[in-house]
Amino acid sequence: MKSKIDSNNALVAFQGKNIRKTWFNEEWWFSLEDIVFVLTDSKDTKQYINKMRQRDEELSKGWVQIVHTLPIQTSGGAQRMNCVNTEGAFRLVQSIPSPKAEPFKLWLAKVGYERVKEIEDPELAQKRMKALYKQKGYPDSWIEKRVRGIAIRDELTDEWKKRDVGHDREFAILTAEISKATFDMTPSEYKKFKRLKRENLRDHMDDLELIFSMLGERVTTEITKNKDKKGFDECKDAAEEGGEVAGNTRKDAEKKIGKPIVSDKSYIEIKKKKLK
Repeated sequence: MKSKIDSNNALVAFQGKNIRKTWFNEEWWFSLEDIVFVLTDSKDTKQYINKMRQRDEELSKGWVQIVHTLPIQTSGGAQRMNCVNTEGAFRLVQSIPSPKAEPFKLWLAKVGYERVKEIEDPELAQKRMKALYKQKGYPDSWIEKRVRGIAIRDELTDEWKKRDVGHDREFAILTAEISKATFDMTPSEYKKFKRLKRENLRDHMDDLELIFSMLGERVTTEITKNKDKKGFDECKDAAEEGGEVAGNTRKDAEKKIGKPIVSDKSYIEIKKKKLK
């Protein structure tokens, strides 16, 4: 089996056939049609994909969570294509009867061995995440809050998915509602306030900012579940209510503390300065 990985280009080869790829959300995403083609040699990959979805109802139900439309650089410029990450590719392989399935899994392992292992054992992902934050200079107490915040966020998005809120754009709108009510700023406004560009906002929050982020999202999850909110509009109402609870608590805490909780500083930079 000859497979070639080239991180500098938008192409990677599996058994002599190119698969287009793009970097998104800190991982590689691969062209769905290219994967289907290399596994099936189908002359009409779109038709094959449609039949595959008809055949596998569970795959079709979770399609919007697995497949994202992303821009990929080609010789003719950037084109928007349906893409899957490593986890999504493994799920697709389950629905494609092909003698190339096992070699393809090995190829995926070469593309991102650590990510493949994390799919099999999610605890490895947490350990790796904690180690990366530790290397960047974050203290253990902050890391624990950050990891817990990710878990709370995942619980919330899982609840949204159950209630017919399944698109990234809708997730972003609901998240903005929680943030606006909690901090009086949307995430994009918050990033500008902290003078961030492509960085992850929560990686630059201090302990209290993380705590109030968690509070807004955790309360939103409980309101969504207990009031049995359904659909985007009702979930938006729950997001506003959850954020309002966190926002009111934040304002009360600021009065007691005597200073704002929202900071325009990056937490890790403050820590580094204190250590000098």
